[in-house]
Amino acid sequence: MSYEHWRHYARGWVFHFLNKTDLAYEAYTLAFRHNPQDVQSARHLAAIAAQRQDYSLAERWFLEVLRIAPEDAECHFNLGFVREQMKAPRLAIESFKTAVRLKPILDRAWYGMGLAHAALGEHTAAAAALREAARLQPMNGHAWYQLGMAYHHSGEPDKVAQVVNKLLEFDPKITRQLIIDSGREDLAPLLPEMPW
Repeated sequence: MSYEHWRHYARGWVFHFLNKTDLAYEAYTLAFRHNPQDVQSARHLAAIAAQRQDYSLAERWFLEVLRIAPEDAECHFNLGFVREQMKAPRLAIESFKTAVRLKPILDRAWYGMGLAHAALGEHTAAAAALREAARLQPMNGHAWYQLGMAYHHSGEPDKVAQVVNKLLEFDPKITRQLIIDSGREDLAPLLPEMPW
């Protein structure tokens, strides 16, 4: 590692800490130029680009991270998220699949995969991924809601009812939304009276 690399990286870190992201980005770019194996600078550059919602640039930097550290499950998840934001669900699914292959307990990747499948109208595949997300995070009302909607769109009304019953245990508000969005007014009597 060269002195120039560390000098620019340290400047980037300080600017990043001070929330001066433009200056941080510039410094991390110089650090990476001095050491193209610097995974930390690449991670910071990807995160800054994603924060700015410059998703094509973020994708490029996440791919650089993966060139250096191909087994980084979190980075594969982040790449999937960026690709989902870019409206590229097929590429997002590939990234999420790699993330869960490397780290099967990464519930966010299962959830993202489910959303990407749902965006493509692949509701059975969406349900399979969302089921795993809900299993890993049993109190995640959003995962259960999306699972219920995947069952609804794949024509499995009994499974929608099962999800409603599960959601009722901890999140009546999201349960109400699932009943409305799935058109399952027949399940409305299960809801407790709520003041809102």
